[in-house]
Amino acid sequence: MKTRDKIILASLELFNEQGERTITTNHIAAHLGISPGNLYYHFRNKEDIIRSIFSQYEQHLESGFQPYRDGPVTVELLIGYFDAMFYTMWQFRFMYANLADILARDEALKSRYLKAQQKVLERCGHVLKQLCADGFLTIEQDKILDLADTIKMIVSSWIGYQLTQSSIASITKANLYEGLLRVLLIFRGYATPSSLDTFTRLESHYMLLARAA
Repeated sequence: MKTRDKIILASLELFNEQGERTITTNHIAAHLGISPGNLYYHFRNKEDIIRSIFSQYEQHLESGFQPYRDGPVTVELLIGYFDAMFYTMWQFRFMYANLADILARDEALKSRYLKAQQKVLERCGHVLKQLCADGFLTIEQDKILDLADTIKMIVSSWIGYQLTQSSIASITKANLYEGLLRVLLIFRGYATPSSLDTFTRLESHYMLLARAA
């Protein structure tokens, strides 16, 4: 693995485990056993590293939330969406935990974030429309984007909410599964009678994962 990639990977690990605010470029260099000068050869500062991590975040959003193609809606299809949601939240949890501060420090990154989130909103809205057309959900057409935005809001703020509204010091996978279950609770409110069993099975699946985490 190239030194640049090692720096990105180590930074992501340290940010997630110890919090982005507490980690400096010197901490990252020491963790890797390289000199600060070697790190600065690849990255100008910590913000530069965060931008590179954000590129990975963009890629995960791009690949994980595409509208589904022709074919029946199955539990496995929906699990794929929720698993992608969980993976993104877990893999980049430091960013969700300190999002406002990170974006406030970097206008260019904030612009990229807003564009990425707009794409997520559009894709989420498209998926909800497809689920309505396939008889899984009942939503007024003019409310679909509002519902998509509400789901996105819960996902974006869940980690910060957990850290400020409870005594936990760090986020666990169980905490994130609880967030997914809250999103599923919203879906149940719009489920058709024929799809309720599917959402019940999804809830059971993620409850088991939350208990095992």
